[in-house]
Amino acid sequence: MSVLGQVVRSGVGRRRVQTLVIGLTMTMAVTAAVLGGSLLVASSAPFDHAFAREHGAHLSVQFDARRATAARLSASADAPGVAEASGPFGTATVTPHTDIEGMGAGMDGGIDGMPMTVVGRAEPHTGVDRIALTEGRWAERPGEIVISDGSQPFPSLGRRLTFPALPGGPTLKVVGLARSASRTGDAWVVPDQIAALTPHGRGAGYEMLYRLTTADTAARVAAGRRAVTAVVPAGAVSGAQSWLTVKKAADRETALFVPFLLAFGVLGLVMSVLIVGNVVAGTVGAGLRRIGILKAIGFTPNQVVRAYVGQALVPAAIGTALGVVAGHLATVPVLSETANVYGTGGLAVAPWVDIAAVAGALGLVAVTAWAAAWRAGRLRTVDALAVGRTPSPGRGRRAGRVSALLPFPRPVGLGLARPFARPARSAAMGAAVVFGTVAVTFAVGLSSSLAEVMEARAHDAADVTVGVSGPRNSVAPGAKSQGGESQRAKPQGAKAAGAAKRTAADPAAITGAIDAQPGTGKYYGIATTQATVPGAAGVISVVAFTGDASWGGYDMVSGRWIEGPGEAVVPTPFLTATDTRVGDTVTLNDHGTAVTVRIVGEVLDTHHQGMEVFTDRATLAAAEPGLQVESHHIAVKAGTDVAAYTDRLNAVVRPLGVTAENGRVGNDSGTVAVLNSLTAVLTLMLVAVAGLGVLNGVVLDTRERVRDLGIHKALGMTPRQTVVMVVTSVVMTGLVGGAVGVPLGVALHGWIMPAMGHSAGLNLPESVIAVYRTPELVLLALGGLLIAVLGALLPAGWAARTRSAVALRTE
Repeated sequence: MSVLGQVVRSGVGRRRVQTLVIGLTMTMAVTAAVLGGSLLVASSAPFDHAFAREHGAHLSVQFDARRATAARLSASADAPGVAEASGPFGTATVTPHTDIEGMGAGMDGGIDGMPMTVVGRAEPHTGVDRIALTEGRWAERPGEIVISDGSQPFPSLGRRLTFPALPGGPTLKVVGLARSASRTGDAWVVPDQIAALTPHGRGAGYEMLYRLTTADTAARVAAGRRAVTAVVPAGAVSGAQSWLTVKKAADRETALFVPFLLAFGVLGLVMSVLIVGNVVAGTVGAGLRRIGILKAIGFTPNQVVRAYVGQALVPAAIGTALGVVAGHLATVPVLSETANVYGTGGLAVAPWVDIAAVAGALGLVAVTAWAAAWRAGRLRTVDALAVGRTPSPGRGRRAGRVSALLPFPRPVGLGLARPFARPARSAAMGAAVVFGTVAVTFAVGLSSSLAEVMEARAHDAADVTVGVSGPRNSVAPGAKSQGGESQRAKPQGAKAAGAAKRTAADPAAITGAIDAQPGTGKYYGIATTQATVPGAAGVISVVAFTGDASWGGYDMVSGRWIEGPGEAVVPTPFLTATDTRVGDTVTLNDHGTAVTVRIVGEVLDTHHQGMEVFTDRATLAAAEPGLQVESHHIAVKAGTDVAAYTDRLNAVVRPLGVTAENGRVGNDSGTVAVLNSLTAVLTLMLVAVAGLGVLNGVVLDTRERVRDLGIHKALGMTPRQTVVMVVTSVVMTGLVGGAVGVPLGVALHGWIMPAMGHSAGLNLPESVIAVYRTPELVLLALGGLLIAVLGALLPAGWAARTRSAVALRTE
């Protein structure tokens, strides 16, 4: 081995603590880089990636089986502009019924699910639209079904779905969960099963899936549809779906993640650069005396630089390798959750992310070590030997004299003065604490804001809900339909349209029962219908209230709540789609009757993609005089036992065909769950890197002061006092870092949350943004102190265990 190699090996072995710190820091930094980079890649056009990977359908067309045969439809694959086609697949639209464990009397032992389109496919991965299995296996025989993951209320393996409305009441067992990037079906069975899922033993329809030669615009997709329609019998086409429509809905969901991931990604990268650079530069700087010795025995400045770059690269390379492995282990489960929210197939770490993380990390270490060693290598030999590990003369002495006058024990005073002896190093440790505090502050605010968003969008302030029998919110908030639209979990007690039967009970009898029930405070009723609005495509949902619903959990972004007939509040997407604002009037076309309403407020609501109107039921009296209330929402009086109240009310209303349920049961969301998990993982990573930055700084400082420690110990300083002195040396750094980091974290949260809302097409109310409270901010600021203290504990313990004789002999 060459002399240079021996110097590198001895330096790595001799400075074991610094070597370990560099390795651990690189491990954490690379892990964070791999995780953050993978998430940024996943959030960049996830639908496009999944669509390309699964060979998605640019155009899916449904046909009436009574007007076209399978042979005629197969011939449509040769239509002009069609590059590839799969099908025809038999289809049937059915409503499943599933047993729900734990349902009580009056709940009929189960619930009707959403109407769904079942497609007969023998294989998942052939031709156009290759279905991606997420759990279980593909259906292999009649009696088995694969459910689209997220399309039904309770999709789980082994559950049995019955179809009581069909002849013979067939039962199917769920054997798999799958996702279609093109969203061409809600469930899949073997082709032979389709006949049993239709009333007359023949396919109710067919589905053909096409890939077009050009499909980058709506006009070209429409041209492809016209070409297909032209070659099939007239009237055979019963519906069609463009991949651009599905893409738009999917991109709206994923847009929520981009500002969040960018914030954490940039924070992590900047922090990694800072910590790694500080660790390497500090390690090289601490070896000035050894550099002088090397130069004294004949090493050239170039050899000195190469030696110290090598000493930094050896542990850095080991830490980088461990970081890549740890990054993959941390990324796989997070990407799995992310894929569920994005509605795509499985995601994996892109190879270029690993390459970029490794190259960036090692390049950063090499450049930082080269710069520090080059500066040290240019010192004259006598200067390097004279400087050694001693701070500049006079530096920190004034702070030491001031601390001696403070009414603190001497170890505390010595510790408080120490940051002024190495201001650059203290500033680097303070920057690490600042970034760690920013991460924690942002994470706490994000979690609180997401909880506020879920509470606001759930409209779940009622203690008791009276509605049709069956569990509330048959589709979890955030679950996506195969059409790409977020399924609406209607205000508590009302199921999604088409999934529940409207109550036929007399509304007056129900309200009479509620009024007569002891403990009733206030309540309102909800009726729903549909209408059209000039300038807005498709139909919109109209939610009509009886009574004052302002207390029902409807958070206002601007304006006020409705106070009477002729007024309405609407979500942000409605205002955007209709180019209106608060104070304008719009006309609803309700069953052929024009109803004019004045928009008096903007409300936070994400159901039906925000295309809703909330108004008083009296507003629709001329258009729908018989519009029935579907659910009632009750706030009980203070001190009333909600469970007992619900039981008493059920005894009265169940004979009327409705059921009372306790409210405020929570509203889980896959999106929120993923964001919270990502927040926790990324925050822990950044806090760990911040702690390592402090650890490295304190280790270097303790090594430099080892002879001073020996003198203090010889004069009677106990191990406990030594620990106090070392820990106290980072107290000021932690307090200042926390005090600076908290406002920055609040500012970051105040920028990211509105950006996340705007990405999803929403304005957020102040209650979602202003989530920090003064006591919480004080605790977060003290979190900077906690990071600093935790980083200093290990070297403080080492200093306390060092014997005086050993410390005094150390040079």
